This record gives sequence, structure tokens and C-alpha cells, in this order.
Amino acid sequence: MKNRFKYFFMLTFSTLLIAVGTYFFKFTNNFTFGGITGLAVLVAKTGVISAGDFNLIMSMILLVIGLVILGKGFAAKTAYCSILLSVSLSAMERFFPMDGPFTDQPMLELCFAIVLPALGSAILFNIGASSGGTDIVAMILKKYSSFDIGRALLVSDALITGAGFFVFDIETGLYSLLGLAIRSFMIDTFIESFNLSKYFNVVCDHPEPICDFIVHTLGRSASVCHAKGAYSGRDKYIILTALNRVQAVRLRNFIRENDKEAFILISNTSEIIGKGFHSV
Repeated sequence: MKNRFKYFFMLTFSTLLIAVGTYFFKFTNNFTFGGITGLAVLVAKTGVISAGDFNLIMSMILLVIGLVILGKGFAAKTAYCSILLSVSLSAMERFFPMDGPFTDQPMLELCFAIVLPALGSAILFNIGASSGGTDIVAMILKKYSSFDIGRALLVSDALITGAGFFVFDIETGLYSLLGLAIRSFMIDTFIESFNLSKYFNVVCDHPEPICDFIVHTLGRSASVCHAKGAYSGRDKYIILTALNRVQAVRLRNFIRENDKEAFILISNTSEIIGKGFHSV
């Protein structure tokens, strides 16, 4: 139950983060990068419908198409995030109307328009969800064709972004183009940061206390290898383990306090899967 609540909270928080960044910083500055929300900025310029309402209508249409084509399994996470994002944008337009940007600094506004949605999207992607929109189109294409989905979405985003040059002005178009270039990089950076772990190589004379701390205090495991010092010729042991960042700090401090002769080599590694290394 606790895990389900945490997962639901992450879905809600990340989606609202996207909504805040999109409404308060993207819509108000007419930045056109990024799928349905970018297209909504262009459509809102006509005055026929607001950006939030257009995003709501298009998201619901895509959602229905996704439910019909992709089935009920698709609905669980994507439907919730898509509906929450669309309703949140429409609600913000009504309860927090914006006549213009917060500041007169477009670059500052662009930073928030990129970082907040990128962070929210990264959290969703990291837990196996998405906010809908053009992601639904990608899922459908993936199911029925061998089309290069990533390239197709990039082209569609580029076309929408490029339209900003003609609908608005050169300055807005250039900011939107810059936002498109940075957004994907930011999402990848956030995801990599979420999954970053620390890989330990500990060279020591007495591995038992360190392994005991890793297993019984940190709840991880490790591999112990026999080695020999190249200069001294003495027998040594190498402890190999992978920990998250909090555990890494605790292990480093423990070794410093209890085995001052130990040599520690720490490097970054990808996400830990399973319980860790098994002793050999």
C-alpha cells in the first residue's frame, strides 16, 4: 500500500510540475517547442481557443484513440497523467489568468519552461509512465509499424517549433528552437541522475568488518577477491559493491573511521538492479 501511494504521488507530482512549467512559463512566452503543448501555443494565437482548452481537447481525442487501439493496459498510467495535465492547464487558465510573462527576461523564463517540464517528464519516464500527447502517437506507430518513432517525433516537434518563426517573431522562434535543442538533453540528464549509483573498489587487509557493515547495516551484498600488492607483495583483499549515494557516504565514512589503511576507489555507475553483488 505504501509503494502504491508513493507511485501515485510521483505520478501526480511530476504531472503537476509539467503543468506549472508549461502554463506559467511556456504559454505566456509563446514558446512552441514540445508536441501538443507547443501546437496549443500556435492555435491559441488565432484567438479561437485558449492553449489550455486546446491541449485538453486534443489530449482527450488522442486518449480515446489510444484506448481503442492500444487497449485497457494503456489506460492505467498514461490516461491518469494525460487527464490530470490537461485539466490542470485549463484550470490554471481560469483561476490564474496570465496577461503576460512573470518577468521581462525571456532567457530566465525559457530556463523554467525547459527545466520544470523536463524534470516532470524524466520522473514519469523513470517510473514507466508518460504524460500522453504525442507519446500516444508514438505508441501507436510502434505497435503497427517499424517506423523510426524517435525521428518522427523529433521532426514533428521541429515543424511545430519552426512554425513559431512565422506565427510570432524571429526572437520567439529562436528561443523556441533553443528550448527544443536543450529539452531532450535535460530529460536524459535528469534520468541519468536519478539512476546514478556508486561503485566501490576497496583494497584492504581485513575485509570482514567492512563486509559485515555492508551486509547487516546497509542491507547490500558484495564480492570479495583475493589480491597481492605489486610493490609490497603482501596479500590483500578487494571488496566490490554498488550502493546508492546515501549508502555510499555511510560506507566511506565507516571505512575512514575503522580502517585507515584501506584504499577506496569510487566511480559512478548505472542503476542498481537486484540486491547487489554476491560474495565469492
